[in-house]
Amino acid sequence: MIFDRARERMVDEQLRARGIRDPRVLRVMARTPRHLFVDEALRDRAYDDHALPIGHGQTISQPYTVGLMTEALELEGSERVLEIGSGSGYQTAVLAQLCANVYTIERIRALATRARKALDESGLYNVALRVGDGTIGWNAEAPFDAIIVTAGSPQLPLPLVKQLVTGGRLVAPIGEEAGQALLRLRLDESGLHEEYIGDCRFVKLLGRYGFER
Repeated sequence: MIFDRARERMVDEQLRARGIRDPRVLRVMARTPRHLFVDEALRDRAYDDHALPIGHGQTISQPYTVGLMTEALELEGSERVLEIGSGSGYQTAVLAQLCANVYTIERIRALATRARKALDESGLYNVALRVGDGTIGWNAEAPFDAIIVTAGSPQLPLPLVKQLVTGGRLVAPIGEEAGQALLRLRLDESGLHEEYIGDCRFVKLLGRYGFER
């Protein structure tokens, strides 16, 4: 099928060629139908190397960004992962195939509804999705082995750090609206340790511990 070939090219040209090495991430992204998570009118562009609009001022990240952030989480299969910003549900779908359970929060109800439908149609039932302020996390389900934030925040939302297990990883874009630094933070007995991954630009993370508007 045309989408199968497009996914193969995406993995070879956008992921492997740019340094994504985790074989599990590459395998999952090679089989996840990204075109099901974008508007039908944009499906012929679903595997292109750029972000696409999904409505409500939001986007689905380019495949490379999804691969990079997913690889940075260092998932092995047994983890409980918190995702802030469900968006289209595509990043959620990739995570769901790499860990035990995904807990994802989306601020915009219409996007959450579409994401839930696409996840169900993909047969991914290990995902709990709710509508709310992602910057405060999901305390009732904490702690989490890994947390991923898919929108740019002016600072690290402190409630998320408190919901991370010792030994856990948190990947988030932190900085101003015009551009952020993609960071991986590791929590151990001595505290939180920050690693710079690269420059990026995401839509704003809105909420109590993010941008106001």
